[in-house]
Amino acid sequence: MKLAILGAGESGVGTSILGKQKGYEVFVSDQEIIADKYKKVLLNNDILFEEGKHTDSNILDADVVMKSPGIPEKVPLVKQLKNKGIPVISEIEFASKYTNGVIVGITGSNGKTTTTMLVNHILKKENLNVRMGGNIGDSFAKQVAENKYDIHVLELSSFQLDGIIDFAPHIAIITNITPDHLDRYDYKFENYIHSKFRITENQTENDFLIYDADDEVIIKWLKNNKTKACLLPF
Repeated sequence: MKLAILGAGESGVGTSILGKQKGYEVFVSDQEIIADKYKKVLLNNDILFEEGKHTDSNILDADVVMKSPGIPEKVPLVKQLKNKGIPVISEIEFASKYTNGVIVGITGSNGKTTTTMLVNHILKKENLNVRMGGNIGDSFAKQVAENKYDIHVLELSSFQLDGIIDFAPHIAIITNITPDHLDRYDYKFENYIHSKFRITENQTENDFLIYDADDEVIIKWLKNNKTKACLLPF
């Protein structure tokens, strides 16, 4: 199985380590020059990579592609991959398949970094084996590769949630939803709202969705859409 990774930042390099650990043939491609700290990790782990370009022939033959969240869905290479039926997923989708740890996923237009840090702090104070990741700290994939943690508290952007298929946090938190990043969503607020609520689309009756009951956008979505998760408003 070949895993191609677009972008050699925190999420891309973390995914490359986990992918190699799980037996994938890994190739990392970054259109920009790769930062020295990440290049050292790739070299030390004997992971094939290129920088300053994307060589289509080395990517379009992949079985699965992990796209860094900063790369828009609209770029020609991503469209080519999707037209060929090659799954283009995010780091959180890839890494979640390889952990039995509890996932707490936190999203929202504002406050998600603070909330992630606070939840992580509370759980650590209870002496639980927890690590913070996603958009903050080490990549989720790297944490899973280390296999050291029982709980992963993840700050999740809409861009990361756009690349999920089966990802389902046990506890999902939506802090609020206000217009943001609309250039990535055809300037349609409803597309951005849908992206945020992907955090709960694979949750079951045994999972929890914590949300702001004063946020009119969230309340309207919940009135018009269904989630299987147990609802915990605040």
